[in-house]
Amino acid sequence: MNSLVKSVSVVALSIGMAMAAHAQELNIGMRVASAGPLDPHISTATGDKVAFAMMFNGLVRFKPGSMNPADIEPDLAESWNVSDDGLTWTFKLRDGVQFHGDYGTLTAKDVVYSLKRAANPDLSSVSSDYTAFETITAVDDLTVEIKLSKAIPSMLGVLANYHGGNIVSAKAVAELGENFKTRPIGTGPFAFAELADGEFLRLVSHTDYFRGAPQIDTIMYRYITSGSARDLAFANGELDLFYGTREERWVERMRDDGNVIDVFEPGELRTLHLNTAMPPLDDIRVRQAVAHAINREELVAFTGASVARATTAPVPQGYLGHAEKIEGLPHDIDRAKALLAEAGYPDGVSFKVAITQATALNTAMQVIQAQLAKAGINVELDVMEHRSWHGAIRDDVSPMVLYGAARFPIADSYLTQFYHSASTVKTPTAVTNFSHCAVADAEIEAARSETDAAKQIELWQAAQEKIVSEVCSVPLFELLQVWGKSPKLDYGYELNGVISTGPLIDETTMLSD
Repeated sequence: MNSLVKSVSVVALSIGMAMAAHAQELNIGMRVASAGPLDPHISTATGDKVAFAMMFNGLVRFKPGSMNPADIEPDLAESWNVSDDGLTWTFKLRDGVQFHGDYGTLTAKDVVYSLKRAANPDLSSVSSDYTAFETITAVDDLTVEIKLSKAIPSMLGVLANYHGGNIVSAKAVAELGENFKTRPIGTGPFAFAELADGEFLRLVSHTDYFRGAPQIDTIMYRYITSGSARDLAFANGELDLFYGTREERWVERMRDDGNVIDVFEPGELRTLHLNTAMPPLDDIRVRQAVAHAINREELVAFTGASVARATTAPVPQGYLGHAEKIEGLPHDIDRAKALLAEAGYPDGVSFKVAITQATALNTAMQVIQAQLAKAGINVELDVMEHRSWHGAIRDDVSPMVLYGAARFPIADSYLTQFYHSASTVKTPTAVTNFSHCAVADAEIEAARSETDAAKQIELWQAAQEKIVSEVCSVPLFELLQVWGKSPKLDYGYELNGVISTGPLIDETTMLSD
């Protein structure tokens, strides 16, 4: 080997070793058993949403570390304008944005396709967000025009990097068909690489990302349902970031051991939805008895005030339109028993209730089960794997559904998805109206197109008052997000809140040595 070749070989080897040493793999522990459909227009499960935030972009986005609508900023769109009547929105796209793999450059056609797909109730789980979209048109390769049938209060929210706002590759969906659910293609900082169902999702750096190549090379997104197993894996250095246990005593214990624990917004509202179409809950007196039997303060105390807060409103705190002064039925066991007797159940009632095995909901449901039993409301829990439970409750099999959710922080998103009749489960336009509630449709619809901000809030609050009066559900408490991380992990931004409910890993995130 001549000296020049030898010199080049040594340099190449040195570069290769340096690159290998610099390669960064981030290990994340998530509390679900497996991935759902890895399609952002279909799955709204927490475990999937956290991963979607790394793989997809919207026309606009929440500023990293914030879930304040005032912090929405350009994403795939570099600019936009809106007509005076609020009905025509025109977006100018960034030029040269690349999809993952060999799927080419983003154009207006991909945006049009994605939004029409998100609006299609036969394909999308969030189609109700787009009912006011009259036309979506590609004016040219980099311009999208959206015309609304009526102004909506959350326009930028439904176009953000969340749920239906995530933009997919039209070509990839066409080529992959059903396989898109296990091989998603977006434009985000990380690209899908591999899925081992029940074990891990592997993502790799999207080196052509329009904001710059990520500093993390690989993300191993591991599915670990057991909280103690995640704790142990973190203690052993096998995880850099993990979904924590949302209990104050756990947070305090972990922090006392010197760990970094982040507690942040959004507060996921825990609500016990009561199926008003299913006997005996079709009798409002039985629903009132359930509400009187529940002790919110006990639930919050069990979880801990640093991670939970009691609420009586159907819309979470911090959302525009939250009805702060609404009062639910007070905890009163004697009144609960009297109402059951009036309804013809002096010896009490019994229910079989589907519940996920996920700790964040399962533990709270066990506390509720014990509270209800004191009033003669006997609940048998049918515990299911998390994904199976999601399917069961959407199949309307359970008279009660304890559900936790965070949505775009404006009252319309929560009221529409959980309390408008069009969102009732097992209907063609089903979303998450588990209670079959229909008492506030007029107020919800009127608020969407109300241009006077004060009147709009009045309508949202009137809707919440009707929902509470009808006892369609029993709002309980809000549970903040709790994640543990290695001190070597730098998000690249200040974490105050994340709409996808888990820390965003993007091009600015890095692991120090």
